[in-house]
Formats: sequence, C-alpha cells, structure tokens
Amino acid sequence: MIDLEGTGRQDGIVVLGDNAEVLPALPGGAFQLVYIDPPFNTGARRRRRTMRTVRAEDGDRTGFGGRRYRTEELGGGSYSFGDAHDDYLGFLTPRLVEARRLLAEDGTLYLHVDYRESHYCKVLLDELFGRGCFLNEIVWAYDYGGRPTDRWPAKHDTILVYARRAGSHFFDRTAVDRIPYMAPGLVTPEKAARGKLPTDVWWHTIVATTGAEKTGYPTQKPEGVLRRIVQASSAPGSWVLDFFAGSGTTGAVARALGRRFVLVDDNPEAVSVMRRRLGESAVAYCSADGAPLATGAP
Repeated sequence: MIDLEGTGRQDGIVVLGDNAEVLPALPGGAFQLVYIDPPFNTGARRRRRTMRTVRAEDGDRTGFGGRRYRTEELGGGSYSFGDAHDDYLGFLTPRLVEARRLLAEDGTLYLHVDYRESHYCKVLLDELFGRGCFLNEIVWAYDYGGRPTDRWPAKHDTILVYARRAGSHFFDRTAVDRIPYMAPGLVTPEKAARGKLPTDVWWHTIVATTGAEKTGYPTQKPEGVLRRIVQASSAPGSWVLDFFAGSGTTGAVARALGRRFVLVDDNPEAVSVMRRRLGESAVAYCSADGAPLATGAP
C-alpha cells in the first residue's frame, strides 16, 4: 500500500509505474477528485520535434520583404509512445473500476477523451457508475491543428463527469474563476464587470508554444482547463489523483490551489518532466512498489 500520509510528504506523490499495478496499492475512498486524460486511441505515435527557421537564399519559405528562410529540425525529444489499443474499452475498464473505488463518497471523476471514443466511454461509465451519477459532458473547444476539406474540422475534446454517489458530490461553483460575457452589452454593467460562471462549453486555447507553461511534452493540457476542474470539484487540502499524468499539469494546478496530489505515469520521460516542473521539495517520487526514486532519476 502506498502511504499518502508518509513523513515529509506535504504536497504530493509522483509514481513511476503501470497504473494497473499502482492503483490497487492506493487506499480506497482517499480522493475527492480523479482526473484522467488517457491515450486517445488515434493510432498515432507522438513525438516532440524542435524546429528553427534561418535565413537562406535557397530556403523553402518566404517571409517579410521577400526574404527566404529554411526550416531546420534540431532534433526530436524522446517522448515517443503508442496511442492505440486494439480493445480500448478493455484497456480502460479495469482502470475506471479502480478509479471508482478510489473516489471518496463525495468524489467526482473527470474523464478526458477524444470525440472518436467519447460515446463508447459514456456507455461504459453509465454501466460502472450508474446513469444517475452522470453530471456533465463538458466540451473543451479550441482552434489549432489540421483543417480537412471534406468535413467540419474537429476542434474540441470531451470531458465526461461522473459523481461517485448521486447527489453527494462536492461542487463549489463560487470557487471557480468567472469569465467575460460574450455579449456584455446585454447585461447590466455590474454583471459585465463581475463576469459569469462557465457553462459546459469551455473555450480555452492550447498551451502556447512559446509560453512559460510549455514543458515540451506532446500531450500537455493547459493549466486553465485543470484549474477550473480542481477549483470546482475539490476542497483545499483534499487529495487529487491523475493516473495518466503526462507532464504533471494536474499536480502543478493542485499544488497552486492548496490541494495534495498523486500522479502516476509509466513513461520515465514524463516523470523527468514532472520532476523538473514540480521540483524535489515536498514531493515524493517513487516506483510502483513504493520504493523511493533516487534524486534526479529516472
């Protein structure tokens, strides 16, 4: 069993290991919030590429004033991993069963999935949690990526929200950052100045390629999206779990908001990114059996 209250652990724990092995070692009912962003089952392989553009008369691009530039690849990161499962629901089911066990009675699950899989996942969650525990289908809308010419471009992800127990989940709408009205002229000046609470459609940009938030991890999600989830569905001091942790955004947001966290990922490069992002102070790094990872490892 992984001890959440171990000596010196103030903010959280990062575990390097297969979540199928780690989750049974966590205490049941310990987490008020579980957020997971599993692989989207696109069949793609993800790899970070670092590029630069330099002046060159024989370049492949034309810039301001007709100047020619050449694009060079400086190298690729080692964050290369599979994003395909022959039986996606078979992959998710035992992990979601564990997620339900780990949730507190007032806990909430947020499952972040791709539009290709969301309808299958909702049916699965209805079976595991009960249809009465379904709270929301959140649409996170953005504007980046490809633009196909034979259909409407897909520019959203889906986040399915389920309570551990119907009617008993924690939800603090007053803690959520307000957003501007889209038509402020249609409300009173006082309302316009105060802003409104978000709905189930969230407009939020991706992580800026040159922003301070950027870690270089290819599936990194913006802190603004996680901040809204953590603010609404967990109380200060409670435990938050993300067992497809990637770049550690959930942990970074949870700590900034005064929550404690457990992050799990089986990719050593992900744990390295989290280690740089979260630091060594007040965070324990361990393997799936609870053994501490050496400083700087992996």
